[in-house]
Amino acid sequence: MSRLMILLVVLLLALVTLMSSIFIVDERQKVLVMQFGQIRDVKQNPGVAFKVPFLQNLVRYDDRIQSLDTPEQEVTPLDDRRLRVDAFARWRIDDVVRFREAVEGDFVIAENRLSTILTSQIREVLGSVSSNDILSEDRVGLMNRIRDAAILRARAFGVEVIDVRIKRTELPEANLQETFLRMETERAREAEDERARGREAAQRVEAQANRTAVELVSEAQRDSDIIRGEADAARNSIFAEAFGRDPEFFAFYRSLSAYEAALQGGNSTMVISPDSEFFDYLKSDQAQPSPRDN
Repeated sequence: MSRLMILLVVLLLALVTLMSSIFIVDERQKVLVMQFGQIRDVKQNPGVAFKVPFLQNLVRYDDRIQSLDTPEQEVTPLDDRRLRVDAFARWRIDDVVRFREAVEGDFVIAENRLSTILTSQIREVLGSVSSNDILSEDRVGLMNRIRDAAILRARAFGVEVIDVRIKRTELPEANLQETFLRMETERAREAEDERARGREAAQRVEAQANRTAVELVSEAQRDSDIIRGEADAARNSIFAEAFGRDPEFFAFYRSLSAYEAALQGGNSTMVISPDSEFFDYLKSDQAQPSPRDN
């Protein structure tokens, strides 16, 4: 009976020893196998692994991508327009051994060191360009410069910087009014330039239209004079032909035309001698008998 108990105890100890030597590496973790405070092995591939029971212990680190928001800071670009900048970074543990040795495996210490690196790089990179470059499409290139510089410096404590992005870039409250006034002045100047160019263009169009109108009127007047001259010539030719055929009738027609022009409704009073040639066709050599005299 005692042998059976001893065997059971041995089997139980063997099972406990076996269970203590087996551990599982999660795909979201990196595992350090420690022995008396020293790193003995690094397990990064997911699956089942072994360690020396009771002598070795495990330290697990999150292998997933971490997010870090940098504190808001003021930067001064080349044009001395201060800007408030807020950025964030994505990072993960790259060298778990160096990470433990450099920051004692503490995520808070790692984030503080990384935040200091990002802050200095943001000041350095954004301070080397103008504010217009920061607010333009060149902003992507500036963020890549910050990221590349941070990658080199973060390797010293086993961290890989995956990406750096500027979330917000704006003016301090003290500079907003001045900036708005300057923008308003610039836009007013641009608007006045546009209006001046518009007035100049309108004057050119108006001058061209006036010139075209004068040319058209001149051409029309010329054509009208030509047509009128041709008509007068045709009329005179007709009159001349008529005069040649019957001078007496022509003189009679001209006299009637003169009577029509002279004896208008508002101009029927004339002071003229009765013997004037004007009344030749109104005279009669002898009075015609009236029908009442017969």
